[in-house]
Amino acid sequence: MEQPQISRQELIGFHKGAISILIKEREEMYKVLQIVEQLMEAHLRSLKEMGIDLEAQARQAAEALQKAQEAKQAAGGNIANRLG
Repeated sequence: MEQPQISRQELIGFHKGAISILIKEREEMYKVLQIVEQLMEAHLRSLKEMGIDLEAQARQAAEALQKAQEAKQAAGGNIANRLG
């Protein structure tokens, strides 16, 4: 079976149409992202007004994780030193 030949102009039109649609989709996705960001900020403000600071909690969690990783590396180094 022979596949139909598509002219160069048809291919150009197809790709231009696809790009146009994808640009519109990206614009809509950006609008949704902005709405999500606004909603997250509103919830964070509400929590902060209630005395809950998620940013401070995230910093504390990150610090604890870093300390745990440093302790793990130090313990691994001690074992390597004993074996070496």
